[in-house]
Amino acid sequence: MRAAVVGTGMMGPGIAMTLTLGGVEAVILGRTVESAAAGLAAARRQFELLEANGLVTGEQAAFSAANLRASAAFEVEVAAADLVIESGPENLPFKQELFERLDSLTAPAALLTSNTSGLSITAIAERCQRPERVMTTHFWNPPHLMPLVEIVMGARTWLPLAEQMRDLLTACGKVPVVVKKDTPGQLGNRMHMALIREAAHIVSEGIADASEVDLAARMSFGLRLPMYGLLEHMDIVGLDMSMGILEYVASDLYNKAEAPPRYKELVAGGDLGAKTGRGFYDWSVKSADEARARRDGFVLQMLKWRRGV
Repeated sequence: MRAAVVGTGMMGPGIAMTLTLGGVEAVILGRTVESAAAGLAAARRQFELLEANGLVTGEQAAFSAANLRASAAFEVEVAAADLVIESGPENLPFKQELFERLDSLTAPAALLTSNTSGLSITAIAERCQRPERVMTTHFWNPPHLMPLVEIVMGARTWLPLAEQMRDLLTACGKVPVVVKKDTPGQLGNRMHMALIREAAHIVSEGIADASEVDLAARMSFGLRLPMYGLLEHMDIVGLDMSMGILEYVASDLYNKAEAPPRYKELVAGGDLGAKTGRGFYDWSVKSADEARARRDGFVLQMLKWRRGV
């Protein structure tokens, strides 16, 4: 199989590198030769990280090196691809225009997927002549480490094709889930956003500081979630008891269809997080690079544990 990954930013290189682990010939498509080369270099660094941690073999490394390349020849590469994964800006008109073009350039049997984290794949495929072959493949960030990929079906996506995509991603070492309804936030982000909304509400209400909220999440349910699911936990403790707790707490949760006040105050004041130096935290005394390194280090350890490395 040949795959073309459109995008050289945060996600594209890792997605392309991951595909080669499943035996796919992958090309990273950039707007320019220089951006494509930069994407390829990023993918190779990510592969070196996996190899250094024993998560890929020497044979896989050699195959990846031989089957991962970069190009700026968009039309030529797309026309030759059996699978195209788009990883561009989260802008619906941009994606609609791009998918209309992909639909006209690719072979009739080609699969077209988007890495969108929240936009409707039904809307993205609106101008396509073959919407049954269009779906979301939402790789979680960072894609070279995070196992989950959400395969979201549009209103006209064929289920057998979604299942075909699931089998391919499984062969690439990912843990794919098929989301059968095209819903805002898909699956993982719906749960994630609900958690973020309540966390920000707790800070807004002065119940606890941001650092205490994050510490509580990391040292309680966050620690067991990798191997012990939310609904699994409910079944084990007993739905009768857990329903009583849920109904008691639910009335006090933040349920407005908008961001909590503190979130809005920060954005309105230009405090946008690490990129501006302040958000829920003061990033002049806290390092975003250290936080990402801590995250990635933990994920690497979990991956090694799962694979018995």
